Amino acid sequence: MTARIRKAVFPVAGMGTRFLPATKANPKEMLPIVDKPLIQYAAEEAVDAGIEELIFVTGRAKRSIPDHFDKAYELEAELEKGKKIKMLELVRNILPPHVSCIYIRQAEPLGLGHAVLCAKPAIGNEPFAVILADDLIDGGGRGCLKQMVEVFSHYNTGVIAVQPIPPEDTDKYGIVEVKAIDKRIGKIQSIVEKPKPAVAPSNLAVVGRYILPGEIMEILEHTERGAGGEIQLTDAIAKLLNRQQVLAYEFEGIRYDCGSKLGYLDATIDYALKHPELATEFAALLKGKIANLQ
Repeated sequence: MTARIRKAVFPVAGMGTRFLPATKANPKEMLPIVDKPLIQYAAEEAVDAGIEELIFVTGRAKRSIPDHFDKAYELEAELEKGKKIKMLELVRNILPPHVSCIYIRQAEPLGLGHAVLCAKPAIGNEPFAVILADDLIDGGGRGCLKQMVEVFSHYNTGVIAVQPIPPEDTDKYGIVEVKAIDKRIGKIQSIVEKPKPAVAPSNLAVVGRYILPGEIMEILEHTERGAGGEIQLTDAIAKLLNRQQVLAYEFEGIRYDCGSKLGYLDATIDYALKHPELATEFAALLKGKIANLQ
């Protein structure tokens, strides 16, 4: 019987140095795409995939993340007093009532693998998801994690989201070598962190969505520091491949690298152009800006 994916880990302890000074006192995960922070898009994707426990691995200066998902009594009282019912519903319904949040402090920034390992007490031996909020993925009504849960339910094994990238960019990503077994699905033969283009096994890059077995935690406990002096999740997955099958899944949808300024701006424009309240006016504004450039 296939286990159900009930828990998702959100590593949110990073310093967001590429967005300084905006992230000096505000987490990069709280940067808004139009009117919702990145972390809320990630949480909504998880809930849509059936996740019931959101496990945030946080660091210093991240207080605004739990505050965002907490109840805001004073704000709600003011909105109710002012009869701003629509806004009140937005604030109250950030997460459905059956979904719970757990917050775990990562004492020092030792990499993605270490951040995932910090969640071990909350995960136990269950399979679980990992979502990196600065990889915003528009699945066109069918979220990336929901697609991956369907793959997991069919194959009952770990699943990693991948996408083709320009070959010259392999040194920016974890890269997988796969053997195709179905449409968009391949069995991972090898995985390596940020290889130089000349030695990269392929141009299939790992992006910020994973479904992993609970066994990965024991492997992470014995994984030495790798690239950048950090405990790399990629290195632990490479060891996991010696024990069991892990699949690569080329998800359907558009990925925005909101960890980069250009990717963040790209996402902001696209999401504004489909926003129910802003789309028409923003499109006209954008056309005017483009006309002025010509």
